[in-house]
Amino acid sequence: MSRPFRQVDVFTTTPYQGNPVAVVLDGTGLDDDAMQRFARWTNLSETTFVLPPTSPAADYRVRIFTPLTELPFAGHPTLGTCHAWLGERPASARPARIVQECGVGLVPLRRTADGLAFAAPPLRRSGPVEGTLVARISTMLGIAADDVVAAEWVDNGPGWVAVLLEHAESVLALRPRGVDLPLGVVGPWPPGSATAFEVRAFVPVGDATVEDPVTGSLNASLAQWLLRTGRASAPYTASQGSVLHRAGRVHISTDADGTVWVAGATVTCLSGTAEL
Repeated sequence: MSRPFRQVDVFTTTPYQGNPVAVVLDGTGLDDDAMQRFARWTNLSETTFVLPPTSPAADYRVRIFTPLTELPFAGHPTLGTCHAWLGERPASARPARIVQECGVGLVPLRRTADGLAFAAPPLRRSGPVEGTLVARISTMLGIAADDVVAAEWVDNGPGWVAVLLEHAESVLALRPRGVDLPLGVVGPWPPGSATAFEVRAFVPVGDATVEDPVTGSLNASLAQWLLRTGRASAPYTASQGSVLHRAGRVHISTDADGTVWVAGATVTCLSGTAEL
């Protein structure tokens, strides 16, 4: 069966400079095996399938798959899927606010000057990282434990642990290996720089360490941590993907009630149908 398919680049205004996501716009009738098989075939970090919502408060439901497993939430697939879903509607019928249903529940989205934005979901796990794990993470990153300014659990679904280094240049200089848990690293740029922070994300895939180009879920949880501890003030922009020759830009803002919003530009790179 032919199903509408889009490949969307996220956190960039320039095609092929962000993080791509594959979007199947009609996942109706597909079972878990079929979704996982197609996600394995696309071989992108995530592939999503749009379904009718089960909640009356949602505009659509999405299931998010890596080549290996299903995720309850991920940031750049959320923005890319919403971009593709909106693109199926006439401009006059595109709402300013959208509600996505996924594994973590209902995720509000809105259209902003910086692109689509999602409300950061609550953390599933937070708090300081024990010293033994900090030491193990330092070994994975190839740095001394004293180089870690702070480390926190910032898990909003994928299992992120965050490490703060003193400088953005130190983040760019990392050459990690043997990473065995989802690991985010952040460091500040000097005041007046084009972006406030440099971010990198490392995940284990089999025995390999893989770097994600631009990571919405990590930036969402990093923002919650950095803002809460006074290490950042909103609005700010983070850069990610530099080492991978990408130019990702993630825009962080907050509402008066403290809700953290994660925004980024989105652009369709491929459009057609998939046989599923």
